[in-house]
Amino acid sequence: MDSISDIEEVCNNMRDFLIEKNKRYGNSALNPINVFNKASVTTPLLCRIDDKLSRIKNSEQLRPNDIYDTIGYLFLLCIDNGWMNPKEFLD
Repeated sequence: MDSISDIEEVCNNMRDFLIEKNKRYGNSALNPINVFNKASVTTPLLCRIDDKLSRIKNSEQLRPNDIYDTIGYLFLLCIDNGWMNPKEFLD
């Protein structure tokens, strides 16, 4: 098992997943139309993360889609906060 290759594969696939979601739904997570919800971008992202975590916790079976969606929302939260380079946070 080559963990570096596996990490690269998952990260590349995650990138493709997020780009595809963005194409399908537009930039709605980071640039919402705010018809009913007038909250900042951060609050709805945190709600979506909470919903996904609740689904994972309450599910009898771990589903890949829930994990990828959660990771995707965490990526978007990083973008919203300007945390673009995780190397900045290495100790």
